[in-house]
Amino acid sequence: MNKKQPILELINVTKRFGEQLIFKDVNLQVQPHTILSIVGPSGVGKTTLLRTILGLESVDKGQFLLAGKKFDPQDHRQNSVGVVFQDYRLFPNLSVLENIILAPIQVQKLPRQEAVQAAEKLLQSLGLADKKGVYPYQLSGGQKQRVAIARALILQPQILCYDEPTSALDATSKWQVADLLTQFKLAQMTQIVVSHDLEFAERVSDQIFKLEQPT
Repeated sequence: MNKKQPILELINVTKRFGEQLIFKDVNLQVQPHTILSIVGPSGVGKTTLLRTILGLESVDKGQFLLAGKKFDPQDHRQNSVGVVFQDYRLFPNLSVLENIILAPIQVQKLPRQEAVQAAEKLLQSLGLADKKGVYPYQLSGGQKQRVAIARALILQPQILCYDEPTSALDATSKWQVADLLTQFKLAQMTQIVVSHDLEFAERVSDQIFKLEQPT
């Protein structure tokens, strides 16, 4: 792999919940346009580490660099890192289209017509063009996941993260997700995957980072 300047770097990142040490002095580099998977045993703090990258959890020590510059993940104005949550977190009272365009309109102040056009293009590329008017309860698990991916991509993040993307999928759907992540990589999207599924991680990843219990 061509070693460029990392798009994301974690330096000596430490996280505690009260007196409990979750992870200590994590050092991690993510190269641009690659897929990095974070693996490790259950309860080791993989999702918590991802949440610190997303700015959903603070850290007790350490720093983050984005393209070589200091970066505060909790400054959500930057929209630099997107996420597809394990449970997708779609709004059940909104249609697929409305789920996708909500953030661009409310957060980025994108005109509705532009947001709709961008959403429809994403849905087309993800094989969901005929689903824009339906509601989440009418979708399969794999379809919900692709809607969640579209909702993340429409904000044009520099890095897209996934929390356990295969946990609720059958074997066929799992490998379809693997193919999708590979397509995104070819389109020069940097991706971070948290997974307990080592077979999946080895299939999709350029780099695997194993998170260990702190000592």
